[in-house]
Amino acid sequence: MNTTTVTIPPLPADWPVDETAARAVQDALRTRVVRDEPGPPPGTGRVTGVDVAYDDERDVVAAAVVVLDAASLAVVEEATAVGTVAFPYVPGLLAFRELPAVLAALDALTVDPGLVVCDGYGVAHPRRFGLASHLGVVTGLPTIGVAKNPFTFAYEDPDAARGSAAPLLDGAEEVGAALRTRAGVKPVFVSVGHRVDLAHARAHTLHLTPRYRLPETTRRADALCRAALREATR
Repeated sequence: MNTTTVTIPPLPADWPVDETAARAVQDALRTRVVRDEPGPPPGTGRVTGVDVAYDDERDVVAAAVVVLDAASLAVVEEATAVGTVAFPYVPGLLAFRELPAVLAALDALTVDPGLVVCDGYGVAHPRRFGLASHLGVVTGLPTIGVAKNPFTFAYEDPDAARGSAAPLLDGAEEVGAALRTRAGVKPVFVSVGHRVDLAHARAHTLHLTPRYRLPETTRRADALCRAALREATR
């Protein structure tokens, strides 16, 4: 399959350039997150994986989006975007580094991406506004976050069987779920992004993990963004 590759366009004039401005944007946008819609039923329509890779020495970022048929998990379309990193590394503000590249790659698609699955967090974020939520709010797309680790949050280990889950907690607040996608294997950490509730986010994640711990969307987007970064920096 041919992959569409684009260059990240210039940042808008009002793009945040420091922590204070970025946090103000988060505060303004996070109230728009919709947490209680069911979203599309798992296994229907299309589902799109998003991932980002960096070469910090060269200040280069590459984003990949891979659209799958949700029923078969076959690749429908894929695109990458490459350019200069848009924001310094600050924990809790990673969306400002990644969004310009991700949006450019999404804009290069010729099909509707359907549900978007981010390799990271949604409301499981110190300010309840990780990349999955930020991307959902600015695009209007249904999004979820599926992360490899629990960030700063606590959880009890789920039962060993596939499909077992336990709340991901910030104190007494449930911000997501630790979900066992493979029996006896470390869980992944699922959170609401935008327009998909937590129960459906968990169901989508299980549908997308028929063989491996990580969703097929993430596995394919990860491989593609790494390949795009190698090509851009060789």
